[in-house]
Amino acid sequence: MSVKQKGGRLIVFDLNGEYTHNVDSKGRIALPAKFRKSLPTDLVVTYDLKKECLYVFDEEGHRDWVASFFEMDGGFDQRSETHLKFRRALKRLAFDVAQDSAGRISIPADMRKTVGIDKEVVLIGNTGYFEIWDKKRLEAEGENDIDLSSFLRD
Repeated sequence: MSVKQKGGRLIVFDLNGEYTHNVDSKGRIALPAKFRKSLPTDLVVTYDLKKECLYVFDEEGHRDWVASFFEMDGGFDQRSETHLKFRRALKRLAFDVAQDSAGRISIPADMRKTVGIDKEVVLIGNTGYFEIWDKKRLEAEGENDIDLSSFLRD
């Protein structure tokens, strides 16, 4: 869950839902109204670890996501070459974007190409961030076929 400051008060947002949108000729994607209202203007786009889709965070959410990889090791260690290289890789693959006045974000062409985004995308709210998938790729992943009951414990 992410928090943003608005007019001196903290606002918590919990993104959910699935929305299908088209990518325009300039590589822009219109955000769903629910996302536009919840998210700040400045956002960070990065790849999921398998480079199958894109994650979009607010700035604080992205910092927390990067930091989460080091929690098992007691936090980021500036003296660890492994930590330095991994954090560098995560930060290097991130790109700052801003919502325009129409609530669109522009995704760089190389990022779209890497994850196979063409014309139609699916935006999926995932608590404090959202994912952007190429519609055909998501369908090929078989996400709708997952047996959610397998997560229930007896």
